[in-house]
Amino acid sequence: MKVLFVLTSHDKLGDTGHKTGFWIEEFAAPYYVLSDADIDITLASPAGGKPPVDPSSEAPGAQTEATNRFNDDKDLQEKLSKTVKLSEVKADDFDAVFYPGGHGPLWDLTNNEDSIRLIESFAKQKKPIAAVCHAPAVFAKVKGGDGEPLVKGKNVTGFTNTEEEAVKLTDVVPFLLEDKLKELGGNYSKVEDWQPHIVRDGILITGQNPASSEGAAEELLKLMTI
Repeated sequence: MKVLFVLTSHDKLGDTGHKTGFWIEEFAAPYYVLSDADIDITLASPAGGKPPVDPSSEAPGAQTEATNRFNDDKDLQEKLSKTVKLSEVKADDFDAVFYPGGHGPLWDLTNNEDSIRLIESFAKQKKPIAAVCHAPAVFAKVKGGDGEPLVKGKNVTGFTNTEEEAVKLTDVVPFLLEDKLKELGGNYSKVEDWQPHIVRDGILITGQNPASSEGAAEELLKLMTI
């Protein structure tokens, strides 16, 4: 079975002068859950090549078993440095798609036409779609078959307003994900900040924060092997 991972190519944290990108834990943990189950994984990003890592995800306090494994995994680091361009992939070639978070997707993947078309194609083919932490932002402009927002009426989660407040980026991000998902008509739920929370509604799987990344991938794997 084949899964497509879509990573951000955006590295600027608004106008702060600081860098952002994808969050290592939200990439590494799901990657290993799936690759250890013999799932064939392709990595893509809007610009192709090496996607930017959020420097904060490299901090000592952000390290986990999965990130430590990634840091020692030269083969995966090499693979990551050569992501294919998002414009060159199509849903027909994969059984599911996974979007890791980090703040980057709020800027580029939210508005990326290739990503929007890709998700709509996965949804039309009834193939699983998973996104964790900030990555549910990629659904902002995605429509379902009825022309309504894909998440309208769906049970979803994503990075909370209070988690954004805790990292002091409320006034930096282009929008608050919790508010956006509610605005789109999603049935948004959350648990205590930084605790694992995974929601599945049909083919749609969302995770609240970095702690939810492994569980979201396990849910995806379960859905793919039903």
